[in-house]
Amino acid sequence: MTLLDRTSERLTRRLASRRSLLARLGGWLVAAPALPLLPVQRAAAATDARTEFARKAQTKDPTKCDYWRYCAMDGNLCSCCGGGLHTCPPGTVPSPTSWVGTCLNPEDGKAYLIAYRDCCGKDACGRCGCSGTDGELPTYRPQSNGDIIWCLGAPNMMFHCSSAVLVGLAG
Repeated sequence: MTLLDRTSERLTRRLASRRSLLARLGGWLVAAPALPLLPVQRAAAATDARTEFARKAQTKDPTKCDYWRYCAMDGNLCSCCGGGLHTCPPGTVPSPTSWVGTCLNPEDGKAYLIAYRDCCGKDACGRCGCSGTDGELPTYRPQSNGDIIWCLGAPNMMFHCSSAVLVGLAG
């Protein structure tokens, strides 16, 4: 082999090993941003995934806004206006339409689907006004937005109060 051949071979081998190193280094640089997405990282970060409302919710007094079923409630509580947790007061009728929310029961740790139904036909009760926004979606998804008067289809469009009907286990 000539000197030129040996020198070319040595240079080619050195360059090849550097390419290998550069390729590995480049691969790590490309993959590094994905490391926080690994399941182990997410599990460690999600120590308490409950919302602020779910952390403070109670199960004893349905006349308080922090009652667990009211996580997505927006309106006056029927339980303060002569009705019940899931019943309308006398002189009002439940709206045929409702919005929904998924609330966590702190007693059993399970999530339940709650249908919020406005009671219509009298002036607004004006007592126990609550505004829970857990899981509330924008108005373009109205089935999960409590900012709309849901007396649509009722004999009278006057809003009085809102009830929280337990539909069943979520998911």
